[in-house]
Amino acid sequence: MKISELVRRTGVSKETIHYYIREGVLPRPCKTGSNKADYSDDYVEQICLIKALRENYFLPIPVIKKLMKKHTKQSPADRSAFIFLSRYIRPLDQLLSGGVTGRRAFIAATGISEKWLDKMEQWGIITSEEQNGRRFYSQDDVIIGKLLVDMDGIGIGPRDGFDPAELRNFTDLFRNLVARNVQKFIALGWEQMARGELRKKSSQSTEIMSLFFYHIYRKMVKEEYSRYFQNVENDRQDDN
Repeated sequence: MKISELVRRTGVSKETIHYYIREGVLPRPCKTGSNKADYSDDYVEQICLIKALRENYFLPIPVIKKLMKKHTKQSPADRSAFIFLSRYIRPLDQLLSGGVTGRRAFIAATGISEKWLDKMEQWGIITSEEQNGRRFYSQDDVIIGKLLVDMDGIGIGPRDGFDPAELRNFTDLFRNLVARNVQKFIALGWEQMARGELRKKSSQSTEIMSLFFYHIYRKMVKEEYSRYFQNVENDRQDDN
């Protein structure tokens, strides 16, 4: 593609793309003439990742250059996972509210359809609270909404045979698990703490347990896929 198409697809200016190439953050494109070059689809992925790293993490160019070199050596699956993580695990979001007010604003921010928003609210997956007579959706709700859209986009949706009701089952399971654990923590004497200390303790436990659940689920899924791929490979060898 021409650089004009690359600019349109990434939202990054021509001057900035040339700067990334000069600094070695991006590889040099194939020349098709004295002043012309051809850019592959890989450039779209790489530029969007650079953009996410700068906007979400404020990393300097030398650090991004090192990350991009490692990124290009990763497997396609790991590269895809890294891009998703750079989009959703954003440290600055912990300081700035990412919530939105109103259903229309939520749909615009996430890309979810009104039909599926109704269903997710009915199942308690996405919840809102009343603020000044309007619905307010938290930062977590916005992220969940975006993830639901991405799930459908990569082939984990009703059209692909995935039953969305499983998401309700997961949510109910976690809600019951979380409720039991919070009650256990409170029973340990948390109610005796000063309010400020209690808020600090609850915030710390929220983040550390969230990270535990994220990594234990990620670990188990990767192990399960690894076993599946190994079984497939073994079956192919047996067939041969």
